[in-house]
Amino acid sequence: MSKVILAAFRGDPMCFVHVLLNLLDMQEKGLEARLILEGEATKLLPQLEDKDFFLHHLWKEVKEKDLLEGVCRACATKMGTVELAQELDLPLRDEMKGHPSLGRYLKEGWQVIVF
Repeated sequence: MSKVILAAFRGDPMCFVHVLLNLLDMQEKGLEARLILEGEATKLLPQLEDKDFFLHHLWKEVKEKDLLEGVCRACATKMGTVELAQELDLPLRDEMKGHPSLGRYLKEGWQVIVF
């Protein structure tokens, strides 16, 4: 089975929708797929949690299926969403000077796709 990490950096909801759709599609096709929120994408957390936001249902499904690998601590801090991530008990990743280490995932056999 293939293992894929989707690292989402862009904070544009119209780009992020494709991250969520591809993540769920990969999981449905039997791939081990996980999401890391990085960069500007961390600023989407308040919107994603809003039940009226058009991506909320996909985000909820990602969380229910435990497909969120983590949120970048440094970027969430910079974007002002680290407290929300903590309140939601989302895993914060910071092993590379405050950021997730994509090299770690490559070393563990994951394919990393950056959006």
